[in-house]
Amino acid sequence: MIYRIDHTKFLVKNLTRNSRSLLWLKKGIWLYFILLIFEGALRKWVFPSLATPLLIVRDPVALFILVVAIKHKYFVFNSYLIIAWVTTFLSFCFALWVGHGNITVGLFGARIMFLHFPLIFLIGKVFTWNDVHKIGKTILWITLPMTILIAFQFYSPQSAWVNRGIGGDITGGGFSGALGYFRPPGTFSFISGVVSFYGLLTSYIYYYWLSSSQKVNKVLLMVCTGCLLATIPLSISRSLLGGVIVSTIFALMMLMKRPKTIFRLVASGVVIIILLFVLTYIPIFQTGIDAFTARFESANEAEGGAKGVLIDRFLGGMYNAIIYSDDLPLLGYGIGMGTNVGAKLITGKTTFLIAEGEWGRLIGEMGIVFGVIIILLRVTLAKNIALRAFRVIKSNNFLPWMLLSCSFLNLIQGQWAQPNSLGFTIMSVGLTMAAFKGTKMNR
Repeated sequence: MIYRIDHTKFLVKNLTRNSRSLLWLKKGIWLYFILLIFEGALRKWVFPSLATPLLIVRDPVALFILVVAIKHKYFVFNSYLIIAWVTTFLSFCFALWVGHGNITVGLFGARIMFLHFPLIFLIGKVFTWNDVHKIGKTILWITLPMTILIAFQFYSPQSAWVNRGIGGDITGGGFSGALGYFRPPGTFSFISGVVSFYGLLTSYIYYYWLSSSQKVNKVLLMVCTGCLLATIPLSISRSLLGGVIVSTIFALMMLMKRPKTIFRLVASGVVIIILLFVLTYIPIFQTGIDAFTARFESANEAEGGAKGVLIDRFLGGMYNAIIYSDDLPLLGYGIGMGTNVGAKLITGKTTFLIAEGEWGRLIGEMGIVFGVIIILLRVTLAKNIALRAFRVIKSNNFLPWMLLSCSFLNLIQGQWAQPNSLGFTIMSVGLTMAAFKGTKMNR
C-alpha cells in the first residue's frame, strides 16, 4: 500500500514536471512568433542603437526551445535533422579550411539549419490543434493595425518617423516602388516580412471562409479580408499578389477532394468581389492601385513579360543554379558568405556576393554536392508534407493544405538567408505539421 502511494506521488510529480516543460516550450514558440512580427519595429523605432544584434534576436529563443526540448525529451530527432546537421557541420568545417575562413560568417550561416530548422518538427510535436488556431486568430487581430500602419507608410514621406529605416535611418526604410511611392515594410525590417505575413494571413482567411466546423468572428474575418485586398496595391508588391494567387489555386485544388466546399468557395468569392468593388471607390486605395499597376507593368516589361516573371525568375533561377555550378569551387565559397550579413562582415558592404536566389546561394556557399543535398532535403520534406496534407482533406481537415499554400514554395526555395523569410517558413511549416492533429477531430 505504501508503495502504491509513493508510486502515485511520483507519477503526479512527473506529470507536473512534464506539463511545466511543455508550457515553457509553447511560451518559447509564442515568443519566437511575436519577435518575428515585431523584430523590425524594435530595430527601427524602439532600440535603433541595437539594430545589429537584434537581427538575430530570435536565435537565443530558438536555442532555449531546443535546450528545453532535449532536456525534457520532446526533441524530434529524425533523418531530416541528421542529414541537415551533418551536411551543415561539414560545410562549416570546409568554409574555415578552404572557404572564406571567417568563423563568425560560418556560424551565422550554420545557425539556419542547426537552430531554426529543428523548430519545424518541434512546433509540429508541441502545438495542438487549438494552438494552431490561436496563432491564426492572433494574426487576424494584428491585421487591421498592420494595414493601417502600411497605409500611413505608403502616404508618408520617407523622412517621416513611421518610415524610419533600420537603426533609425532617417533616409527611410521603404523600397523602390512606382509613381514616387515606396513599398512599405510595416513592422518588419524589409518588404519580405509584409509579403510573408499577409501570405500566412491569406491561408487562414481561406480556411475560415471555407470551414464549417471552426468558429471565428465573421465581422473580423470580413475586415481582415478587406485589409488583405487593400494591402496588395498599397504594398506595391507583386510577390504579395503572387502569394494570394497561389493560395487561391490551393483552395480550388481542394475541390478535387471535397467538392461540396464549392458553395462556401463561391460565397467567399462573392464577398471578395464586393469588397474589391467598394475599395475601388475609396481614393486612398485608388492611388495604391495606380502605383501597383505602374510597377507591375514596368517590372514585367523589364523582365520580359510573363515568361520572365514566371519562368526565368522561378524555374530559371533554380535551373541556372545547377547548370552554372561548374564555375564554382567544388566545396563552395563557404557557408554564410551568401547572406547579406556575411557579405557585410567580409567586405563591409551589404550585397549578394554569391547569388540572390536561394538555390544559387546554397550551391555557391556549400558546393554542388552539399548544396544539392540541402536542396533535395527541402524539396523532399515539402513533397511529403504536401502529399499528406492533400490526403487528409478527405477527412474534413483542410487546414494543413491551406497553410501549405503559404509555406510550400518558401520551403522549397525561399530565401532563408533573410531572417524574416526564414522565420515565417519555420512557423508556417511547423503549424502545418501541428494542424495534422485535427484530422481525427474532424472525421
